[in-house]
Formats: sequence, C-alpha cells, structure tokens
Amino acid sequence: MRAAVMRNSSLVVDTVPDPEPGPGEAIVKTLACGICGSDLHALKFAHKMVDIARETAMPFNMDPSKDVVMGHEFCVEVLDYGPGTDGNVKPGRRAVSMPLVFRPTGILGVGYSNEIPGGYGELMVLNASLLLEVPNGLATPYAAMTEPMAVGLHAVEKARLAPGDAAMVFGCGPVGLAVIAALKLRGVDPIVAGDYSPMRRELAGKMGAHVVVDPKEKRIVDAYRESADLRPAAMFECVGVPGLIQEVLRQAPLGAKIVVAGVCMEDDAIRPMLAINKELSLQFVLGYTPMEFADTLGALADGRIDVTPLVTGKVGVEGVAQAFRDLANPETHAKILVEPWRA
Repeated sequence: MRAAVMRNSSLVVDTVPDPEPGPGEAIVKTLACGICGSDLHALKFAHKMVDIARETAMPFNMDPSKDVVMGHEFCVEVLDYGPGTDGNVKPGRRAVSMPLVFRPTGILGVGYSNEIPGGYGELMVLNASLLLEVPNGLATPYAAMTEPMAVGLHAVEKARLAPGDAAMVFGCGPVGLAVIAALKLRGVDPIVAGDYSPMRRELAGKMGAHVVVDPKEKRIVDAYRESADLRPAAMFECVGVPGLIQEVLRQAPLGAKIVVAGVCMEDDAIRPMLAINKELSLQFVLGYTPMEFADTLGALADGRIDVTPLVTGKVGVEGVAQAFRDLANPETHAKILVEPWRA
C-alpha cells in the first residue's frame, strides 16, 4: 500500500506491506485521517516521546529509527475481519475507533507503532471491538474529527464543572477549539478565549466562545472579570509551551480550577506558592475514555458539535510533508485531513 512514512525524522512517500488482521481485528480502508499536533511533535521529538512513554507505561512503543506510518484521527471503511472474528460493523460500512489495538504482546497505539500502521496509509488494522459505525449519514471528513474533539470533551469532564462556572481557554489551536466546543456542549457561559492568531480567534467564536481576545491587547483573565461577574473559574491551558502554566497560575483568580491540555515537550518550572496562596486546583489531562469517544461521535452526528469550520485542507499521501509545514503557520490551517486514496 502507499503511505506517508516517518523515516529518519522526515516524511517520505513509499510503498509498504499491507497490514494483515489477526484474531479480534479488522482490516479497514482509510477514508480520512487528521494531522494531529502530537504528530508534529513526534516528527521532531520522537525519541523524547518514547522515553517519556516508557516511564509512564503508555502504548507509545515505536522505535524512531524504524519506519512509522502515523495517523490516529480517522474515519475508515471496514473491509473484512481477521480469523474467527465477527464484527459489529458490516464490511462496506464506515466506522471510527479509538486508536488502539490489543495484541498478546500488549496494547499498541495506532499510528505510533512500527507494527501497526496509522491513517497516513491506505490500509489499517483496528481492534474489532472498538469500531463504532458512523451514524446519521455524518460526512466522512467530520466523522474523522471524533478523536480530536473527544480530547476536548475529556478535558472539560476532568474540570468537574459546577453550575454557574465560567471558563477561560488559553490558546485556540485544535485542542483549544475542541475544548471550546465541549464547553459549549455543556452549556458553560461565558466562555472566554484568547489567542495571538486572528484566524484562530475567528474560529474560537465560531466554535462557541462568547468573548475572544488578543492577549497582546488584553489579558484573558481581565476579559473574564469583565464578563463573568466573579463566577468560579475553570482555566484551560491548551498551548503547551514552557512558561504558560506559570503564567496561568499567576493570572488565576482565587480557587480556580486549572486544566492542562497543552502538550509541552520541554522541561518547565512553576512557583508552587502562587497556587498554594490562591488554593488552585491543577489537573493534567490526556486522551479520553471510551464513553467520551462514543459521546463525541454522537454529538457530531446529531449536530450538537459543528466541526465544519475546522476542516481547512485535504491532501493525499504525497501532500503530507507539506501539510506538516503548513500547520506550523496558525494563519494557514486549523485541521488538514489526509485522504490516502486521493491522487
């Protein structure tokens, strides 16, 4: 099959062996797969990510010195099942899935494994028990957004919001926009968001933010104070650069809940006394639960989450390397989808 392959910290297009499903697995055709910020990190920081994964027993067990086909935000067509396997999704139907495969050797992360190719290739194998059929005629590009939007839903769930809570979102990249959509889904009002990028600020408003600011002109916390009338605050750090957690701690109102959803790959430092004096709660988040993943698919299918503004580009495997470069510019794209069948 044709695939965009991570090889020696670069992306190249090559022909790789077709994957074969084992017991409990399905063979699927990739219809669309989003490029995630974690994939951008992996291309640059793969060795560091593997080291951290080993310390935390995460299913991120690839060898960066060997080929990897990335891609874990996907919508697929089910083709067939492995030996002795009956699936809930009939061949020919579309599905999404959490990007995990269970094998006797352990849990493998789809798109972060030398053994299991991800959605930047024409074919994948997935765990049959995790497949969810795409409902209500939800269009394929938007079904592929289930995984990244579930990340936002999980972050909001981890905040344990109480009635009347207001929210601040620091950063309106894909993670921040997913958080805003989940906050809107939960009826949070007001949602105050900030980003330096005009395009991302525009998208934040479309996804449900009530107040959007440029942090160069106004601090997010000042906009919150003007609009939230001293309501309890939940603050979502969705950028992942060194120093931002400390800045959020500095700006946080008394008793605020802080959720860290941004992925920082560098060492960072905070001053705990800032959080102690204000009795702040600090919660780090990763991924989502199976129920949150299924709930997100349902919300997309029935229109409670509208991701149409977020899909800003589509490429075939030949365009993946350029898409990675394009995503470095926040004014160019929000989410680029890889469609491996595309010429």
